[in-house]
Amino acid sequence: MTTIPLKIIELQGDGYHPLVEVFIFGKTHLLVLDTGASKTAFDRELLQEANEEAEFLESDKLSTGLGTNSMASFTATIHDMQIGTLRIPAFEVAVLDLSTINHAYGQLNQPQVLGVLGGDILMQYKAVIDYGNETLTLISY
Repeated sequence: MTTIPLKIIELQGDGYHPLVEVFIFGKTHLLVLDTGASKTAFDRELLQEANEEAEFLESDKLSTGLGTNSMASFTATIHDMQIGTLRIPAFEVAVLDLSTINHAYGQLNQPQVLGVLGGDILMQYKAVIDYGNETLTLISY
């Protein structure tokens, strides 16, 4: 079990986004913790910058949400991501153009995010999100 601090950011009095730090490609990155996202997704451009050797496979699935239902998507296999003390050896992520999220965050003086941590990881590791204590707990067996 690992408990990770969350950074809760306010969006102009219009709601909140919890951010979580992950360690990947030898560097710490931020992800939006998104219980509404069925799959973890990374921004294509930022993923390419973080790992020039990243290989993208075109997906036949269209991404829904994020304001569109016709966004072309890709997938990539991510090796050795760490969240707190939890190491995730290999898993597939959706790779999308998430630049609008980072543009909006920039307008609000918020940090850039690599992507979203979605339901695939949250379910697999039995996530417990505690807004009161601003923590995310993940359990691996």
